[in-house]
Amino acid sequence: MWVIDGIPLHPLVVHAVVVLLPLAALGAVVIAISRALRRSLGLPVLLVALAGVASVPMATTTGEQLFLALGGQNPLVAEHQQRASWLLPVAVAFLVLLAAGVLTELAAVRAEVGAHAAPAATPTRYRVATGLTALAALVGLGAAAVVAWVGHAGSAAAWQGIGQ
Repeated sequence: MWVIDGIPLHPLVVHAVVVLLPLAALGAVVIAISRALRRSLGLPVLLVALAGVASVPMATTTGEQLFLALGGQNPLVAEHQQRASWLLPVAVAFLVLLAAGVLTELAAVRAEVGAHAAPAATPTRYRVATGLTALAALVGLGAAAVVAWVGHAGSAAAWQGIGQ
């Protein structure tokens, strides 16, 4: 099992997922609302989403290691694992839609400023970027909800019986 200074890596890595994916979802909502913000914040939001999605497989791997190290018999942990299986597909869908929206916007901006080999910017391209980003924001909010759902099961498994 991977550890840092004797602490299992899973609870540490999980915090990357818990912070980055909802933050990226919030950023997606912001950039879906405003074209100017999409132009200036699109890439940073996309990078935060990429880091959040990339941390999901690491959290899954370290969680499986922790589960096996603890004996693998806790039904609450099994529920947490089952819920966690939903996260990666939703997070990847969010990332793909967000990337499509942000990159479409950037391509339109590039065409607008007259970059060579770029087709002319059209209002349709901007509408497509807005639509993709809005759809990404909705899926991102869904991903944030799945993060909370998975996290609730994980915290119940970790803290059950404590303080009672």
